[in-house]
Amino acid sequence: MGELVATYGLAVVFVLVMAVFGALRPTTFFSAFNFNTVLVGQSVTAMLALAEMIPLATRQFDLSVGFHLGMAQVLIIGLQVNNGLSWPTATAVILAIALAVGAFNGILVARFKIDSFIATMGVGTLLYGVSNWYSGGQQITGTNLPASFTGLTGIYLHIPIPALFVAIVAIVLWLVTERMPVGRSLYVIGASPRAAELTGIRIDRHIIGTFTAAGLLSGLAGIMLGSLLQTGTPSVGPEYLLPAFAAALLGATSIRPGRVNVIGTLLAVLILAFSFSGVQQLGAPFYVQYFFNGGILIVAVGLSVYAAARRRRAATAASTQGVNGETQAAATARRKVDGAIRNLG
Repeated sequence: MGELVATYGLAVVFVLVMAVFGALRPTTFFSAFNFNTVLVGQSVTAMLALAEMIPLATRQFDLSVGFHLGMAQVLIIGLQVNNGLSWPTATAVILAIALAVGAFNGILVARFKIDSFIATMGVGTLLYGVSNWYSGGQQITGTNLPASFTGLTGIYLHIPIPALFVAIVAIVLWLVTERMPVGRSLYVIGASPRAAELTGIRIDRHIIGTFTAAGLLSGLAGIMLGSLLQTGTPSVGPEYLLPAFAAALLGATSIRPGRVNVIGTLLAVLILAFSFSGVQQLGAPFYVQYFFNGGILIVAVGLSVYAAARRRRAATAASTQGVNGETQAAATARRKVDGAIRNLG
């Protein structure tokens, strides 16, 4: 029962959230409008949470993802409005910058051995400065943006297009982390860098790769946000950092308890999103969202630490039982050999 609760706890909580708020507000909570609103609004948070999840697999923090998102959101509007670029060209430029920023984060952490908390916070502050420099500290209003760009937040087959983007990225990440050697290597590095080194895993290369991937997804999240808001606001990015962290860490308490994982992260995003939507429909003020995010982050870190400790204790117990079993088997074999020798004598 304990294993079931630890593994599927978030799924049970999600069902309970939907059932409770659905019973309290059945006409509005389960409406197509509410579902589309939540999925579109939380797609950016989900993409950023998946970006944050990748370095966390190696026990590294990327505090620049929110600032990175903010810069990408400013650039995707500014490059079209101020510089006259088409949105595909602007997207290519932003993704190239995103890859370079992510790789730079990884080099600072892996090669220069700067603590990831300090390195990414410094890089994030630099990105925030770039956003304000480019925009002059003012909002860039998207005028005459092409319909193909603003349509990125539309509906396709009754599903919001941003949610489809998140689903595609989530499937790819799930395949990489759960079914490919590179994903297992990331978890080994996160569990024990020394063990990873002894098994021949290139730790530096993998850490740089995780930050590069996080940078790419942060850039994608910023492009999605620009299409959603249709304005470039330099101050909007950092507010996404805390929800992304909370979702990634809360996701580590379920499905794969003790380690970050894709399904758990998405479940956490949905729980936070629909819980806040339900509370709002019950008449709660807007600032309740900050209580949700801060409280969930504290609870998520505590549960994640507990799950990791429980996992280590289980592994230690299994190892001890194995050693004891081997010792008992060896003693039994020795007794049989001694008896055979006596019989021969």
